[in-house]
Amino acid sequence: MAKRPLVHPYIPNSVPEVRKEMMDFIGIKDIEEIYAVIPEKLRFREKLDVPEAFGSEAELKAHVEKMLGKNVTCKEYTSYLGGGCWNHYVPAVVDEVVNRAEFVTAYCGGTYSDLGKFQARFEFYSMMGELCGVEAVSEPIYDWATAAGFSLRMASRITGRNEVLVPSQISPDRLAVMKTQCQPEEMNGSVHIIPVAYDPETGNMDMADLKSKLSDKTAGVYFEMPGYFGNIESDPAAICAAAHEAGAVAIVGVDPISLGVLEAPANYGADIICGDLQSLGVHMYCGGGQSGFIAMKDEEKYLSECPLAFYTCVETVDGQFGYAEMLPERTSYEARDKGKDWVGTASGLWTIAAAVYMSLMGPQGMTEIGETLVQNANYAKKMIETVPGVTTRFNSTFKEFVVNFDGTGKTVAEINKALEGKRIFGGIDLSDKYPEMGQSALYCVTEVISVEDIKELVEALKEVC
Repeated sequence: MAKRPLVHPYIPNSVPEVRKEMMDFIGIKDIEEIYAVIPEKLRFREKLDVPEAFGSEAELKAHVEKMLGKNVTCKEYTSYLGGGCWNHYVPAVVDEVVNRAEFVTAYCGGTYSDLGKFQARFEFYSMMGELCGVEAVSEPIYDWATAAGFSLRMASRITGRNEVLVPSQISPDRLAVMKTQCQPEEMNGSVHIIPVAYDPETGNMDMADLKSKLSDKTAGVYFEMPGYFGNIESDPAAICAAAHEAGAVAIVGVDPISLGVLEAPANYGADIICGDLQSLGVHMYCGGGQSGFIAMKDEEKYLSECPLAFYTCVETVDGQFGYAEMLPERTSYEARDKGKDWVGTASGLWTIAAAVYMSLMGPQGMTEIGETLVQNANYAKKMIETVPGVTTRFNSTFKEFVVNFDGTGKTVAEINKALEGKRIFGGIDLSDKYPEMGQSALYCVTEVISVEDIKELVEALKEVC
């Protein structure tokens, strides 16, 4: 067996005879000739730190299962982590529908491979548009951060300006992606991101600082509802109005599961709305269940500058209706280097999950889940405040809130490590990114967290703090 050449069971071209035939056809004697154009300094000549090839699928499966066995999941531990990837309940029917072969195999592609995909997505766009209060919703891409970055660039192209005001109380990871998308300042077409301070009492955007930074260079004002700290802006209409008065675009980032209890963004003046579908029936999948969307008014200046695909219902020449892509010439798939922005493979499969989730919930269900999240989070805040030396920050809370541990004399890292020993994932450590908040953590309480879970958390905190 050791002398036999490795033939990969899933790669036909690994058969020695097939490889030789291919090499003969292109006129090479050695595979190294293919890589000759790559400078030697860029070549990796060492041996990769990976196991030797397994002799059977059974051995490979056992190896992978052993590695996966090192993971600790939110089924085994109670999780209070959030910040953009949340542990929401996914109804069984969502998994049943989204894993159907006609959706899984037709997640992308043209009408020739549709199999009902376009119609299902049209239903998603309709429901998401109703939640946001707008008529147009894009095909999703990657995650919220990517959608937000594209939204900033849309605002720049719409206004011909290159500065965007963004709250300083924003997910550091999300902001990093947005900055990357807006490119280094020395590059043509770059967008300058200017931070706006937050009110230390409320966690909301500082209106005085916002107005002082608005100028004739401002392309857009971006803010989030709810904010990264779980806070809810008390007057989002005033933020949108300030942006409009400066001739800028108002961009709102949303967690769509909140829209059953919070006002539709378009109703308080948002021009562009972005966010992530993960909270609407998508498992966390080790962070891979993300899907960023952009929604906007049905106006040419917004539609023409969105780089993502649109699918819609259209009337055919014989009076019937069908589903097709709209204005495809905007996208990099057709315009290539002339596209508005480069976009890769969409995360459109999750539109099916979100569509099933929203249709199951209906308007009343979306209201009930929103109310449940608000009640759970505020109950948890009240209980956590009974722990000696522990306080919470900011009054308004949707499902996330900030907990301060300065009074305990311990760091968030020490507390989280101790909580792990009690099968609890503590909140996101904010102390390194927001040093002005001291030893604080962002806690998330979703509908899967029970009253008993919260009581266990409180007792655990009393022991470890």
